[in-house]
This record gives sequence, C-alpha cells and structure tokens, in this order.
Amino acid sequence: MQLIDTHTHIYLKDFDHDREEVIKRAIDVGINHFFIPSIDSSYHKRMFELKKNFPNYIYLMMGLHPNYVKENFEEELIIVEELLSEDKFFAIGEIGIDLYRDKKYLVEQQKAFEKQILLAKSYSLPIVIHCREAFDEVFEIIEQHKGDDLTGIFHCFTGDFNYAQRAIDLNFKLGIGGVITFKNNDLEKVLQKIPIENIVLETDSPYLAPAPYRGKRNESSYLKNILLKLSDVYGISEKDVASVTTRNAFSAFKFQ
Repeated sequence: MQLIDTHTHIYLKDFDHDREEVIKRAIDVGINHFFIPSIDSSYHKRMFELKKNFPNYIYLMMGLHPNYVKENFEEELIIVEELLSEDKFFAIGEIGIDLYRDKKYLVEQQKAFEKQILLAKSYSLPIVIHCREAFDEVFEIIEQHKGDDLTGIFHCFTGDFNYAQRAIDLNFKLGIGGVITFKNNDLEKVLQKIPIENIVLETDSPYLAPAPYRGKRNESSYLKNILLKLSDVYGISEKDVASVTTRNAFSAFKFQ
C-alpha cells in the first residue's frame, strides 16, 4: 500500500535525535514520498541536507511561510526566487495568510502571498496554502488570480463546506491531517459531502498529531491513523483510500 505525506517538516530540530528512525518507520507503513514545505531562509540549509541524506524520498517546496512574513519579506522573496531558478522544487509553499495570533503584518502577508502566486504561475508550479483564521482574505487573493494555471493544496484544511467547495472549484485539493481524528471535530461532516477525489493526506509533523497521539510529537508514520479514520468516514477500504489519495497527491504536485 503506497501512501504520500504531502506536508511534513521533518527537517526541524524536533527530529534531530531520531530523524532516520522516523523516516524508516514511515517507509515501513508504505510512505515513500515526503513533500517538504519551506518556512523561511533560516531553514533552507536543513531542507537541503534532508534532501541530500534521503534523495529517494524527499521532495522539496520553496516559499515564505506567512508567520515569518515581516518587514523584510521582500528580501526573503528574492532568496526564494533565486533558489527557484537554481534547483528543482515541486510546489511554492507553504504560503498564505495567518491571522490567528497577530494581524500586525496582514498587508505584508497579502503582498507576499500574491507575489508567490505569481512566482508559482511563472514556474508552472502548484501552491500549498497555509490559511488560519483568514479564509476570506486568502480567497480574495486567489480569486484575483484564478485560472487553469493556479492549482494546489489547502494545507491542513479545517474550513466549513462552503469554503471546501470554493477551494475545489478553484482547482485545489484539501489537505487532511490529524484534526480529522479529534473527537467532536466538524471536519468529518464536511468530508461526508466532499468526494474523496478532492483530498490528499498529510501529517504536518511534528505538529497536529492524530489520536491517540494528540499532544505528542507527530511523525509521518502516523498517517496510517488518518488513513484509518478516512476509511471509516468514506466507508471504503484503507487500500482504496490510499490508492485514491496517492493519485490525488501526484496530480496536485504535477508529479511525473
């Protein structure tokens, strides 16, 4: 059974003491593609080292995370663009808008998001969107640039059905992670109305560990817990969930 973790930060310090074991555990449950989002330039070295050490499994994205958008965001985007011209990446991400903790840099986040969408179009790459308490702000920008040349994934999707349908109508897949396993989550009811052809699996490790690991460090092998839950939600076998979501992920990343 082949699985894909479409979003994991396995280069972070959380894994410094057992990274190789974590990757091996994931491979043992069928994960052989790890798609790695960027945060900012301070993490690039770690990302490239990860790719060097596990070249057959690691697929990098490039971009500036909205939580790291500050006054110097244009300097960061220059670095992003330089790297895009020098190396191969599979998406622009993770990018977007986050208003959960602070709205101080909303304007800068909007500008950075839009500029990175334009970069994605120029490099014919999908985007991976980080959206937290900012669906309206994110959709406002996406809809200004919508078209067949703008596709991607709404990472860690937790919106309602209307937001889900808007994302799908704009050529985006929904990234489903550990939240779907939490008790009393609203996402399960949303997915019951959304065909499985519109979702991909992700962990966002080391964050958002699924039940029964909630509150602990997440890792890619826990994708099996998300798979099991989705098998229940959709009333189909784990094998079928794996097959469809793997196909969806390859399509989202334009993976050849």
